[in-house]
Amino acid sequence: MAKKLRIYELAKKHNKSTKDMLNLLRDEFGLQIKSHMSVLSGDELDLVEEYFSEDTEKKDDQAKDIKKEDKKEINKEKKSESIEKKPAKQEENLSENKVSNKKNKKSSNKKDKKKNKKQNKRSKKSTKREIKADNNDDGKIYIPESISVKAFADKIEENANQVIMKLMGLGVMAGLNDQIEFDQAELVALEFNKEISKEVKVDEIEVQEKDLDFEDDEKDLATRPPVVSVMGHVDHGKTSILDAIRDTQFASGEAGGITQHIGASTVDINDKEIVFLDTPGHEAFTQMRMRGAQSTDIAILVVAGDDGVMPQTIEAINHAKAAEIPIIVAINKMDKEESDPNRVKQELTEYGLVSEDWGGDTIMVEVSARTGAGIKDLLEMVLLVAEMKELKANPNRAAVGIIIEAQLDKARGPVATVLVQKGTLHDKDYVVTGSSSGRIRAMFNSKGEPISEAGPSMPAQILGLSDVAEAGDKIFAVEDEKTARFYADRAKEQKREERLIQKSNTNLEDMYEGIEDGELKELNIIVKTDVKGTVDAVSSSFSKLSNEEVFVNVIAGAVGGISESDVLLAQASNAIIIGFNVRPTQGALQMAEENNIEIRTYSVIYEAIEDVEKALKGMLDPEFEEKVLGRAKVQETFKIPNAGMVAGVLVTSGSIPRRAKIRLLRDNVVIFDGDIESMKRFKDDAKELNNGYEGGIGLEKFNDIKEGDELEAYEMIEKERE
Repeated sequence: MAKKLRIYELAKKHNKSTKDMLNLLRDEFGLQIKSHMSVLSGDELDLVEEYFSEDTEKKDDQAKDIKKEDKKEINKEKKSESIEKKPAKQEENLSENKVSNKKNKKSSNKKDKKKNKKQNKRSKKSTKREIKADNNDDGKIYIPESISVKAFADKIEENANQVIMKLMGLGVMAGLNDQIEFDQAELVALEFNKEISKEVKVDEIEVQEKDLDFEDDEKDLATRPPVVSVMGHVDHGKTSILDAIRDTQFASGEAGGITQHIGASTVDINDKEIVFLDTPGHEAFTQMRMRGAQSTDIAILVVAGDDGVMPQTIEAINHAKAAEIPIIVAINKMDKEESDPNRVKQELTEYGLVSEDWGGDTIMVEVSARTGAGIKDLLEMVLLVAEMKELKANPNRAAVGIIIEAQLDKARGPVATVLVQKGTLHDKDYVVTGSSSGRIRAMFNSKGEPISEAGPSMPAQILGLSDVAEAGDKIFAVEDEKTARFYADRAKEQKREERLIQKSNTNLEDMYEGIEDGELKELNIIVKTDVKGTVDAVSSSFSKLSNEEVFVNVIAGAVGGISESDVLLAQASNAIIIGFNVRPTQGALQMAEENNIEIRTYSVIYEAIEDVEKALKGMLDPEFEEKVLGRAKVQETFKIPNAGMVAGVLVTSGSIPRRAKIRLLRDNVVIFDGDIESMKRFKDDAKELNNGYEGGIGLEKFNDIKEGDELEAYEMIEKERE
């Protein structure tokens, strides 16, 4: 059977565009080819193939001839150099070279200074030129690597049904919402006599870093404080060690005693400053801890002397090594009799950490966070390692930093914790980070005190951003509001486009069709948390739970309480809603019950991950389930002597029994979860407050109650196993 090839297949074979191949066949061979779908065979095909084989041979011969000529020239030069021996002339040339080098060095230094001063202006102009090209002002049609049939038809301004018919002609069966590759789209476009080009995606976050940052001159650098990341396994004492260093106690304020948000603080040791990042310890925060490692200079790895190396210990080691930062090991809980530092040292050798007293190069310090023993030695070791690293930065330039944490505060708006890496950040500076921009209205140090500036390695909490920033993003100080908005708007537009693409992918009509036992199933999850950085950590952890039978898909994640729009999204996408340290609104609860949408809320994140993991394995049979009994609105507060703060409430739904567990919600974020200490109806003690009634409620060991807060009463009911 004679060999046959379609024109587009022939073009692909010889690395030519279909259009160029058509022109070649018409002009060079005089073939009357109708379209790219025409078939070439027999003598005509042999003739074309012979043409390309001869063309390749010619190019190879030309390349060989060029190489021979080059070799001849090189040999001639070598001979002439060996013949010419003029020492005096060489010395003269050397002196001339020195003078010219000095001149060049001076002029280049001046140019570098001017370059640094005008960096932002020039980069802004060049970026605008790039953006103009991206906006397709050249009249061409730009198509991404993959596009839905409907979007493609819109792009080339053709009827979608006609596009589908053309695809069928190519043997591609695709519906309106199906994705097609660029090569397929190019062939269809040619059918309509239209030419398309591949769209080059620009990452706007990378554009910001490229345009707004630059390398500093060595002579402008000054010594800066070290930034230290404290890592280790859950419950091994990371927060307790920081408490001992800072002489503060906040471990009890975290659910389950676990630090769950990255925080930054500055301490003074021997008249020198050290900045500590308190990175979370549980595996759920792998992404956040990696950010912490990448933004720090030294890692303190906390290992409990009575427990040894654990899974999160190994993760922390890997992150520190990936970031290429030195590790100082703090062997904690040495006040316990069962602690064995030699066992810990032995276990750490398996991961490339060999103690100095064992002939290695890893500093290991035995400490007790409870008694304070060894803490001073640990800090001195940090300063020693920092001195060896010669940490430097230029304080006299526009600031560049990294967002450590970000959240939305009802009273103050978007709040971000920034670690300044270069330059000095001032209040009233215009800044941009990702799709957020603004002018800094106020800055606070790690103690919450107002400050006017923050230099290299300094953490600062800032107010004034337009939106909640993304933890891990870079932040840049720029010259004016126009520049800040310019970059933020570009990043915002890119995020919007990505969301639209994601939406079209997750709302295909046939997504859930054909799912039967034994085939791939999909578990869709909507994540709502109280802090921005937690969203990424939780989403990443859930995604890793996917197995051969079930694919876990986090379709949305955001900061704030669970709203009615979240329930609507869950209903449309057949998803469950998981909230971490947040609660649903009353309307969301009712809508979820009416539409059988599952909402699960947690205060400790690994419990949520364990529940989802068990559900995937078909093992989740909860013995208890939560039943919400009622809600009440705080209308005013009273300070009662010897009793603390009492809330004057109006019950808005259900009832509030005295025996029930109670949550205090502020903007649907859980502030308190515990017991009712007192309940009054007028002046009398009450056992229950019913819907529509007013009364007074006191919370056990909690006084931070404000007007507008909500109280939610609930109880845990034993559920029979199925």
